[in-house]
Amino acid sequence: MPRPSLPHRMTSQSTWVRSLAGLICAGALTACAQPPAQPPAPAPALSDELVMATAWMQTAGEYAALSHQAFNLARMNLDRALAADDGTRRPAIIVDVDETVLDNSPYQAWLIASGENYQSDTWHQWVERASAQPMPGASEFLDYAATRDVEIFYVTNRRDSETEATLANLQRAGFPDANAEHFLPRTDSSDKTARRQRVAQSHWIVLLMGDNLGDFSAGFDRESAEARRAAVDAQANAFGARYIVLPNPAYGAWEGAIYGNDFSLDDDEKARARRNHLEAWGGPTTP
Repeated sequence: MPRPSLPHRMTSQSTWVRSLAGLICAGALTACAQPPAQPPAPAPALSDELVMATAWMQTAGEYAALSHQAFNLARMNLDRALAADDGTRRPAIIVDVDETVLDNSPYQAWLIASGENYQSDTWHQWVERASAQPMPGASEFLDYAATRDVEIFYVTNRRDSETEATLANLQRAGFPDANAEHFLPRTDSSDKTARRQRVAQSHWIVLLMGDNLGDFSAGFDRESAEARRAAVDAQANAFGARYIVLPNPAYGAWEGAIYGNDFSLDDDEKARARRNHLEAWGGPTTP
């Protein structure tokens, strides 16, 4: 095939160059038209980690079943103890308040919805509403204990300044002995030992009920999660007998033990501490 004449070749090359330049410009314009890169999404709020625990507390039949189970077991143990009573001192039961006889999960749900963490001022506002509902089985058990001439003492770490609102809530729930004589709030230390001893001076403490190990003995207040577990194992026979535990996956001293009892950690540090305490399976093996 004969070669094209020079002018024709130059025209073809010019056309090719113009086409290439057009493609380059079009590509540049297309690139310029792309939206700018977005910054990474912010990390989820620490309160988001409460979702599963709070959803379980508010919806799971299993949660209600565990609460009923605890109070049914308490009733059986109370009957057994009273059958052997020598009548020397009047029997009493010590109960914690939060997540033991009153359900505060709506406050946890508010933390999630608002993206907030626990703060004493918002907690105080919740307490002042006096609207917490009874834990499943709590009313029936406490009423039964009262019919057996057993006094109920509410030993709580709610502040002394929250006494009036808490008593109003307990009374609204219809609980027996919901009065100042039977209500022992926190005044200085969160350690409940002295308050339990005060009750023991005049009463025979048949049962203790709570959602936190400190509701039973300060001996469980250890520095690490591992030490707390070991302390429980050392007194395994007391649980389900004299100590009745209510489930609470949302908060408690168990959480503090994960942080080395340092609640001043920021949210990222707390999130890392939680994950660092998980014991994970190594995962599937590849062939």
